[in-house]
Amino acid sequence: MLARIGTTILLLVAAPAAAEVELSFYGGAQNAPHSDVFVSGDPAYPATTFVAWEGRSFDAPPYYGLRATVWRSESFGYGVDFTHNKIYPKDGELDGTPFETLEFTDGLNTLTVNAYRRWPGAFGEATPYVGGGVGVAVPHVEVSNGTTETFGYQVTGPAATWIAGASYPINDTWSVFGEYKGTYSQNSADLDGGGTLETDVITNAVNVGVSFSF
Repeated sequence: MLARIGTTILLLVAAPAAAEVELSFYGGAQNAPHSDVFVSGDPAYPATTFVAWEGRSFDAPPYYGLRATVWRSESFGYGVDFTHNKIYPKDGELDGTPFETLEFTDGLNTLTVNAYRRWPGAFGEATPYVGGGVGVAVPHVEVSNGTTETFGYQVTGPAATWIAGASYPINDTWSVFGEYKGTYSQNSADLDGGGTLETDVITNAVNVGVSFSF
């Protein structure tokens, strides 16, 4: 999966020389509200389970993201964004259910193609920006009931993201930024014991990061 992400970023980096290319890395605090988890085709699990999630952003493996952006003008850009979201059930959420494990901790990963609008000079040296895009969810699905276990990466459905933040230059090539980033993913995962698990998840994150431009 990481090889595919790297290939996509390299294709973007091979942009015309007139464009500004920006490579970014970010981390932060990410969480998720509750969602309903639906299971069909596997009688070992209940048909519907209400789960309250938490992000535990700084537990290993930590929450992080990678971004490559091609700025075609001072104000408009496009690019790809990979985010390693993750969600755990809150303590006690699985008590009384057949689930021994139900989590996406190596991550609830999303890969999206985004468009961005920025406003250089709007607030002195700080440059505000907004962005959004669509793509796919590629989570690491971890589900078990003590008898059967599903453990691995799957492409589970579409994803979308929305972003608002501001960057601040350190010098001609490096800058730092802070932002809010939300994601939405539809997840339909195949269970190794047969059946399908489905849940739609929204995550909310406050990110800080660093960018390199050339």
